[in-house]
Amino acid sequence: MSSVRIYLWLILILFLQIFVLNNINFNGYINPYLYLAFVFLFPLKKNRFLFLSLTFLYGLALDFFSDTGGIHAFSLLFVGYIRLFFIRIYFKKSEIDYLLFSLQKEPFGQVFNYTVTLTVIHHFILMSLANFSFQNLGSVILNTLYSSVFTLILYFLGSFIFRKKQTS
Repeated sequence: MSSVRIYLWLILILFLQIFVLNNINFNGYINPYLYLAFVFLFPLKKNRFLFLSLTFLYGLALDFFSDTGGIHAFSLLFVGYIRLFFIRIYFKKSEIDYLLFSLQKEPFGQVFNYTVTLTVIHHFILMSLANFSFQNLGSVILNTLYSSVFTLILYFLGSFIFRKKQTS
């Protein structure tokens, strides 16, 4: 996928998150955070400083429109920072492999483990900062679990539809 298409998809996901997904809240526990796909879709071959700067700005844009005071920026930046660690663990990739790395070319099991891990970490940090109290730990865990499942369903459904459309 070309860089221009990736940036267009990321902008589309940002607007989708701000104007549609932020307004979804099932039973007080489920809120999809599809904007996390920014970390999954952004190419590894790009400059790491540029990626982390854009990750912070992406999260900050969400915080601005959601009035959340920086929790999206921090949680997205943290997950963006640790993604290379998990790419090394799950995909056994080194810096030389980053130029050709693409999630679409990797086995589904590894992609699933990678996305689930980063999603749960992101959501746990996000929910912890949103609640910011040990008294609400049960609520944080439930919000993390349910929102992670819903986010992952949307992500994998979207990537399945996009992949099918691309091969046609």
